This record gives sequence, structure tokens and C-alpha cells, in this order.
Amino acid sequence: MKKRLLVQGRLNDAQVAELSDLFEVTELPKSSSLADAENSALLAETHGIIGSGLPITAKLLDSAPNLEAVATISVGYDTIPVDELTKRGIMLCNTPDVLTETTADTGFALIMATARRVVELAELVKSDNWKAGIGPALFGSDVHGKTLGMVGFGRIGQAVARRGALGFGMKILYSNASPKPEVESRLGAERRELNELLAEADFVCVTVPLTPETERLIGASEFALMKPSAIFINIARGKVVDEAALIKALENGVIQGAGLDVFEQEPLPASSPLTKMTNVVALPHIGSATHETRHAMAQRAVDNIRLALQGERPISLVNEETYR
Repeated sequence: MKKRLLVQGRLNDAQVAELSDLFEVTELPKSSSLADAENSALLAETHGIIGSGLPITAKLLDSAPNLEAVATISVGYDTIPVDELTKRGIMLCNTPDVLTETTADTGFALIMATARRVVELAELVKSDNWKAGIGPALFGSDVHGKTLGMVGFGRIGQAVARRGALGFGMKILYSNASPKPEVESRLGAERRELNELLAEADFVCVTVPLTPETERLIGASEFALMKPSAIFINIARGKVVDEAALIKALENGVIQGAGLDVFEQEPLPASSPLTKMTNVVALPHIGSATHETRHAMAQRAVDNIRLALQGERPISLVNEETYR
């Protein structure tokens, strides 16, 4: 008898067909959620779950006594109770590596767009308000040769730094739990304590994962350490930053500007002051949103769940202790 697999969004027909050759696959409608009461009978017989934005809770796991593996189509899993899965011997798989370069592209696009006021000045043209050469009031800031401070120096942080160092001749500083001597040698990067990095950097880019330790890592006291000319970039998670403190820092000229792909509440409410600020470039969480990368993420998740349910080690396994 084939094992049963629940699919929630983001797979194409070929990927669903690949899984259907091996497993009894049920695709949930886009309007349906795993947590809906009508899906409890499905969960009771399910061995694997694959999807994005999965609402995994202890209560849901109680309804799925046969569950062996969960494959999220994302790198982050801060909404999934890893300890609870591990306690029950359920594997959790994610999709690192395949979105590193694309997310780094997004981060550097925010650096460029915010520094050169690209969105603001493009709107000037579109609204037919470009009547003469712009003056100093609309000048931007150079990116090349400046100091880029990376808060977090994992795969994505290093990829952003590589773009800055090798493409724009930027000096690279990084704050990270452990030193990265090989990257220091290759990029000329220097490790700093967070407060030192904030004080020195012209651009501060956050790429840390969201954990209890990093929640609201950057707040009012951290913004106060930054240069008034500094630009803040967040491509990590919205809750890594105290958003109210960021808004005040931008309103009061504590920092020059911000480029943001993530927010405390998503979608960002229209009432947020961030939507009205000309010194903010705000994107709708598009870090990995390209056709090629989203396909690669989904395929990694497909490969992960296939291997897990066939008794093999998944490519990207979060809780190693669950693999026997």
C-alpha cells in the first residue's frame, strides 16, 4: 500500500505527477488549510505533508498519528514547532541553498534602490513632475567604496557581501556567532561585535534567522548607534526588528533610509507609516520570488519528502536526530 501524502500549494503538475507515482497524493484546494476541521480525517491517514506556510501545531500533529515527515517549501521554519516534531520522531525538511543567490540579489537591489532613491525618482518621472534637472535635494548616495555591515553571515549574508566586495569595492564587516576565516580571506571581511558594526557601517543588512534570541535584535538603541547617513536593509524576518523603533528612526533622521522586504505584519497594512515614506523602499516579501528559484525550491521539497518517506535521508533535514 502506498503511503499517503498531503500537498498544499506551490507544486506544478509535473512535480505532483512525480509524487503520485510513488505515493497516494491528495492536493488541498487553495482555499483549504491543513487546520480546517474537514481535513482531520485526511490527516489521520497522512504519512507526509509538503507545502508552504504550513500551519503546523501540536494540536494538528495530534490528528496525524502516522505522520513521518514535513517538507516546507522555504528556508525559514520559525512558524513550525521543531521541538514538537522532533519529540514525535517526525522529520522536518526545508529548502536552503537553492534560494541563496536570488535572495542576495534582492538584498543588493534594495541597497541600490534605497541609496540611489530609485523608486522615489522613478515616480517623479511617471507622475510628470520631472520638469528640470534634479538638484541636491534629490541626490542619492554612492554605494561603491562604502562599508557594508552584515548582521548574520550565513549563506545569504555571505552572498550579499560577495556582491558588495567584488562588485562594488565595499569594505565588509560582519557580526556572527562564529568567525568565518575563509570568507574573511576571500572578501577581506572583518568580524565585529554588533554595536561596533552598527557604528561603522554605511549600509546595515540583516540576514539572521528569526529565533527567540534574534527577535527584536535591532531596536531603538541599535538605530541610535548607526550613522545619520546609514541605510538599513532587512531581508531576514520582520520580527528581527522593532518596527515602531525603525519608523521613529526614519521619521527623526536617526538614519537616512531603509530597504525592506519583510515586516512584522504581512501583508504590510496600508496604515503603516512605512508605506508613505519617500526614504523607504518596501517590497512584498519577494526575496526568492523568481520563476526559476520558486521551481527549484518546490523541487527540493519534492526530493526531500520522497527520500524521507522512502526511508532515506532527505537532502535538507532540519532535525537530524529524527533520521535513523
